[in-house]
This record gives sequence, C-alpha cells and structure tokens, in this order.
Amino acid sequence: NWFLQTSPEICMKRLLASGCNKIFQICKCFRKNERGAQHLPEFTMLEWYRIDCNYMDIMSECQDLILFLQNTLGLCSRLEVGEQSILLQQPWEKITVVEAFQQYSPISLEETMGNDMFDEIYSMHVEPHLGLEGPIFLCDYPASLGSLARFKDKEPTVAERFELYIGGVEIANGFSELTDVREQRRRFEKDLEFMKSINRKCGSMPEKFLSDLGRMPEAGGIALGVDRLVMIFEGASNIDEVVSFTPEEL
Repeated sequence: NWFLQTSPEICMKRLLASGCNKIFQICKCFRKNERGAQHLPEFTMLEWYRIDCNYMDIMSECQDLILFLQNTLGLCSRLEVGEQSILLQQPWEKITVVEAFQQYSPISLEETMGNDMFDEIYSMHVEPHLGLEGPIFLCDYPASLGSLARFKDKEPTVAERFELYIGGVEIANGFSELTDVREQRRRFEKDLEFMKSINRKCGSMPEKFLSDLGRMPEAGGIALGVDRLVMIFEGASNIDEVVSFTPEEL
C-alpha cells in the first residue's frame, strides 16, 4: 500500500517547518505511464526550498544556477537545441499564463478553463512556442492549477506559480509555498474526490504534513528536471540520449 514518490516536496516542507531554512535534494522521482521524447517514468529531480522568499526570488536563483552551470561547463552563450538557436542572455523574459494564451491560443484562457480543455490547448498551441529564442518564465497560473502554491496578493484567482521553458521544453516548476493549512486541506480533499471519481487508486490524507504545515514559515521552492537540463546543454532532442538505460533496456 505504499507509493513511489512523484516528488520529495512534502517531506522537504516538513523539514522547513522543523527549522531548516535553506535545503536542496537531488533524487529519483517516478511518474506512472509517462513516456515520450521528454518523459521517463523514472527521472532525476533537483528540488530546493528557502524560507523568507517568494516565487520571484526562486526564479532569480534558477536563472543564476543555470548560467553558473553554463559558464562552469564552458558552454557557449548560444545553445543549439534541435533546430532552435537559444541565447542564454540576461534578464530572462517573464510572461503570464494569460498573456501566453492571448498570444498563442485559438481560444481564451477563460474558455479553456470553463470547458476543462487547459491541458489540451496548452500542450498543442502554447507550450511549443515557449523559450524558442531564449529562456522564459511562464508565471501566474490560474489558482486551480497551483495545488500547493500561494494565492497572489489581492488576486485570489491567481497562484504564484511559474515554469521555466527553454526550447519549448519545461525545465522547472516552482512557486511561493502555501502555508494555510485549511486551504491546503481543502485542495487535497478536492484532489482525492477527483481521483476517486475516475477510479484511480489514491493514498490517504497526508495528516503529518498538514500538521507540520502550520509551523512552516513563508517560503519558495522549485523542482528542476536534471535529465531535461542535460538535454538542453547537450542539444539533444530526445531524453533517451542523456540517460544510461531507458525503461525498455532494463
């Protein structure tokens, strides 16, 4: 009755609540039935969290980290990824989800959310355009798409969440952490109800996490796909090129 972790997030937040103030972890994570040119069911994740900061601070740290790696590895400032030539120049662009849909989607964000078509429209019409000339942070997601993210001040319909895209590939996902226990429980209950409605096996309510969450200070955090970042640095078009063994070879 146990599950492989999709992310170390919950346990790392419990560490923040216990007094740690700046932590990171590189570990294996697992996503069932995810396989494709950019997806592996077992992959390597880097996550870090820091108190007294928000998603804007984490975006800056993410940019600094990738530029540091680029310089340390002696890579050119312009990366060739597939048919794209991507310049790692500063500052990196930021665009809201609303703005991205206005630019690339055939229908509005409101319509996609109302018709439960966000994933379909986003993956087909928006995502392929992101980060083609340089890295871009897509930020300020609809509140319902930020399950562990804090609401934006004075904008309760918006979550302080972002994703980093380079060459049309999502590299990282981060946000200002939600610390409201009642709101987090409400979101978990909604998620569990949905999972049951589609006959998906689900775990129990993470009560230990919710108990610790009430002691967690304001914080920001991020999950970065290490394999995908290696893809970008290597100019690879398929994630299979940067791992020792694909699932089919095991």
